Amino acid sequence: MTTSDIDANVRAELDRLRGSIDNIDAAVVHMLAERFKCTQQVGRLKAQHKLPPADAEREARQIARLRQLAESARLDPAFAEKLLTFIIAEVIRHHETIAANPDAADA
Repeated sequence: MTTSDIDANVRAELDRLRGSIDNIDAAVVHMLAERFKCTQQVGRLKAQHKLPPADAEREARQIARLRQLAESARLDPAFAEKLLTFIIAEVIRHHETIAANPDAADA
């Protein structure tokens, strides 16, 4: 069965749901962009004060917090942890880049 073979009512419902998904995806991207703006500021502050790019204690607290939020939102906590772990790895990479080139970080 192809998309063109789907009943018009079903197609309309799929379109409505997919439109909602597209809006949510856009919001997620914008929220991540805002999050990374904040973490870039953290990276600059860490570089200025010679702090390490990673903070294992903070990361553990954030993962535990996000797992709890996921459970209350009925989202798989393991998935939420994987997502946050991926984001944290990218943040640390940014912080390492800033620490290695602090002059560029001030720009």
